[in-house]
Amino acid sequence: MLVSLNWLKNYVDLQGSTPEQLADKITKTGIEVESIEYIAKKIVNVVVGYVESCEQHPNADKLNLCQVNVGEETLQIVCGAPNIAQGQKVAVAKPGAVLPGDFKIKQAKLRGVESNGMICSLQELGVEEKYVPKDVADGIFVFPSDAEVGTNVSELLNLEDAILELGLTPNRSDALSMLGVAYEVAAILDVPVQLPDTSMETSPVKANDKVAVQVDAPELNPYYGAFLVENIQVGPSPLWMRNYLMAAGVRPINNVVDITNYVLLEYGQPLHAFDFDKFASNQVVVRRAKKDETMITLDDETRTLTPDQLVITNGSEPTALAGVMGAANSEVSETTTTVLLEAAYFDPKMVRISSKAHGLRSESSVRFEKGVDPNRVHQAGLRACQLLHTYANGTVLSEPAIFDQLDKSEKQVTITTERLNARLGTTLEDNEVSVILKKLGFNYEQKDDAFVVTIPTRRQDIQMFEDMLEEVARIYGYDFLPYTLPQGAAQAGGLTKHQALKRYVKNYFESAGLMEAITYSLTTTERATMLVSPEIEQEAVNPIRLSMPMTEEHSTLRLSILPEMLASLSYNVARKQMNLGYYELGTVFISTEKQVTKQPKEKLRAAAALTGEWLTHPWQQEKKQADFFLIKGILEGLFAKLNVEASFEATKIAGMHPGRTALVKVNDITIGFIGQVHPQLQQSFDLKDTFVFDIDLDYILVHFENEPSFAKIPRFPTVSRDIALEVADEVAAGDIQKTIEDNAGKLLKDVTIFDLYQGEHLEEGKKSIAFRLLYFDPERTLTDDEVETSYQSILHVVKEQHQAVLRG
Repeated sequence: MLVSLNWLKNYVDLQGSTPEQLADKITKTGIEVESIEYIAKKIVNVVVGYVESCEQHPNADKLNLCQVNVGEETLQIVCGAPNIAQGQKVAVAKPGAVLPGDFKIKQAKLRGVESNGMICSLQELGVEEKYVPKDVADGIFVFPSDAEVGTNVSELLNLEDAILELGLTPNRSDALSMLGVAYEVAAILDVPVQLPDTSMETSPVKANDKVAVQVDAPELNPYYGAFLVENIQVGPSPLWMRNYLMAAGVRPINNVVDITNYVLLEYGQPLHAFDFDKFASNQVVVRRAKKDETMITLDDETRTLTPDQLVITNGSEPTALAGVMGAANSEVSETTTTVLLEAAYFDPKMVRISSKAHGLRSESSVRFEKGVDPNRVHQAGLRACQLLHTYANGTVLSEPAIFDQLDKSEKQVTITTERLNARLGTTLEDNEVSVILKKLGFNYEQKDDAFVVTIPTRRQDIQMFEDMLEEVARIYGYDFLPYTLPQGAAQAGGLTKHQALKRYVKNYFESAGLMEAITYSLTTTERATMLVSPEIEQEAVNPIRLSMPMTEEHSTLRLSILPEMLASLSYNVARKQMNLGYYELGTVFISTEKQVTKQPKEKLRAAAALTGEWLTHPWQQEKKQADFFLIKGILEGLFAKLNVEASFEATKIAGMHPGRTALVKVNDITIGFIGQVHPQLQQSFDLKDTFVFDIDLDYILVHFENEPSFAKIPRFPTVSRDIALEVADEVAAGDIQKTIEDNAGKLLKDVTIFDLYQGEHLEEGKKSIAFRLLYFDPERTLTDDEVETSYQSILHVVKEQHQAVLRG
């Protein structure tokens, strides 16, 4: 909802609040102000000018030489607008003016003739193209004849207005009107609301003598009012009305259409104007559409109707699709002299069905769908008639034809101060509650400690005590609610062990340089079975598909986090973000049934994906690409942090590189996998080399034991020895490392692989792996003999078990 503050001032005193201050107050009471926009930047030296003469430029066919009176002087201005003419009142930017876009106006010569200023279009003054009336879209703007020469145009054209964009929740349909917003602001500022005056002169001729209303579906249309206005003169609407409509995002058309749009925005009540002569009937019949009945709507589209849609007819053919759009056969035009004005209440569900079926979502249908105020329907019709009388010289016939079975009763909700305080934690007194109710404009009757509140029909979102609780809280001020902790014996706050561990794991991944991703749990059927860890694949019979998915892209519960994470990588790489590392802690959904009848089992997984450069030092001209050992190191770092012993075992998994993939095992149980994505799958996502892991975090957290331990600061030196072993290609370095650890004795504290060599000086099918051995005794200094004994023992056992020999 776009709210013009200058328009809003007609109903409520803003007490000098700036747009920013008012926006802050509205947001704090529950309706979010999404943006504040100004119609145009402040401009000076732009005034109303009178074109005293307009002659063709002596040196140009498409330019005109004008003498323009701007009050204090007459300026000679060259103008190329096609609609410029003598006798017009126009917007003139005098020399020294600065227009939006930092366009400075100064004296100039155009085709050899002096020009002192510029005659402006609305676009040049800062009004958006889409809101400019069609009749002046390609030329300069012409003011009404009563505009005073020399007046600053900013006020006349509403250019100094500020527009608040309200982000309304579905329950606050009352704020889809200027009056609804006025009530809201009045409650916030504690000021009265000034309602529009709908009084007018009416003709002694009765409208219900000239037209009758018949409603065949009262359950869908409990109220229908047919107003008649004769002797209409179709033309431009008044300048102030055009300004307000443009500020609200509506393009002005003519006075009749503009008035119906103005009242729609003012009251929140949609109206429709028929050309009564084209209507060709003295009877309005509202009925369900017939099967396969057709009508041509105002957008010149032929619509095929169904019986669950409601139509307004002249007794024989449809003239409007109720609540959605009128038909072309009774459209108001420049020749219209008599208007049949419809003010009606239509069933919200029916309007929604019609709107969705035809793909027509309009300002009217949105309001009908959310429910209009029953007590404003007739008032809106009167307001439109008054405006047609004033600005279209229409004669309003008395006693409109009305069908009325509409429930206009007001609901009542009982509240007590004690119960309000119990819920809000406040210490409100009865008199404070009564002040809040008065601010809201709610009538009430106080009985002992209870308030019986009568809810106005404009607030259909209020049905029960909890709704009134919210109203009291937001007008009292959320900022003034006390900050209290829950009372009782239990400790307030705190994380469970599982929550704390999850947070610890997240902190580790982020410290390792990864960014958190949050992807959809719902994916496509194809991706649901992609990159599934072997232990999940064994357990899950098939992925779970939703019975009524909104889209195929989100139709199936995932068995792996990785496919959607790869899609996120692909999305960002396509936008030139080439070096990425993501992690996610999320659940997968497992069902062991072929036909799912039970709630699926959820398992917490930790996954990561890396692509591009991991390390870049431009000054040292050094770049490091992400690789298998990088992502393996990140995972090993997590296991070290959690004090979990894990092993890696080469394997093959669909969708993964066959030579760069390994199972991850803890206690000899497979908990996930790690490796490089298969080149073909990488290509399908438009990715370069990408490395991933996916592990069962539930299992790790269950087996995590956080036993505090302490190691003394060493007082004695360590001894390190390097050993390079020549082995066959197929021998795994991890197997050799485990053999060394198992047979080196208790003095060996650490084994690290620091080099791998293949190539010259080695036999084909051989490789050299270098290990660094670290020896240490916390109680004494080691002797060379002790280290040498362990070293020789290692050489003997690796030769025996792995046919490894010391590289010369």
